[in-house]
Amino acid sequence: MAVGKNKRISKGKKGGKKKAADPFSKKDWYDIKAPSLFSTRNVGKTLVTRTQGTKIASEGLKHRVFEVSLADLQNDEDHAYRKIRLRAEDVQGKNVLTNFWGMDFTTDKLRSLVKKWQSLIEAHVDVKTTDNYTLRMFCIGFTKKRANQVKRTCYAQSSQIRQIRRKMREIMVTQAQSCDLKELVQKFIPESIGREIEKATSSIYPLQNVFIRKVKILKAPKFDIGKLMEVHGDYSEDVGVKMERPAEEPVPEATEVIGA
Repeated sequence: MAVGKNKRISKGKKGGKKKAADPFSKKDWYDIKAPSLFSTRNVGKTLVTRTQGTKIASEGLKHRVFEVSLADLQNDEDHAYRKIRLRAEDVQGKNVLTNFWGMDFTTDKLRSLVKKWQSLIEAHVDVKTTDNYTLRMFCIGFTKKRANQVKRTCYAQSSQIRQIRRKMREIMVTQAQSCDLKELVQKFIPESIGREIEKATSSIYPLQNVFIRKVKILKAPKFDIGKLMEVHGDYSEDVGVKMERPAEEPVPEATEVIGA
């Protein structure tokens, strides 16, 4: 060993043992609020470390993404296969205001749709809404047997698949470009776009289980608090109920006697 190296071998550890502090004692709980287009507004709670020096708590909360089942947001178990992504945009008091940030299908639902003896048709398209959100929408559909069909399979020809895919893209573009993000989400929930595609393509080849299976937000416009408050509609911070104060009885003034 070289002389003068590793001087710390013989010495004890530098400093005493650090006291283990509970990390949760420095954290606060915040309520997550969903936009007004969902029937359940309280999504849940999230943790963040308290403001300390230059590290501000609200900055740590912004742009967090929460994944929530649509069944919980709409109080309807029929929507359990859909997952909605909500992104924290602003913090007001102890409330985190979120906005729509994407949609997806649960894996088990997608797996249950894929079967033998039918053609699977997928299409995706990039669209821009009227409020400047750039989205990528993915559509999925399956061929089905015609009425009184004897043949076991129902495969579409590749030319028919191309026509159907073109139709899917057209409908997705026209539906998304004609409205803003809030209205578009309201179309996703009842799956009205899927039904329209089904109707439009029935002349080419009858389809079933047509869904917008996924939506990604590629680009969002600059943050605008006014737009966010519009999305949250009747949101108001819970500040308690105004109480009526009973009128105080006038107290008779005491007369001071001088020189008593």
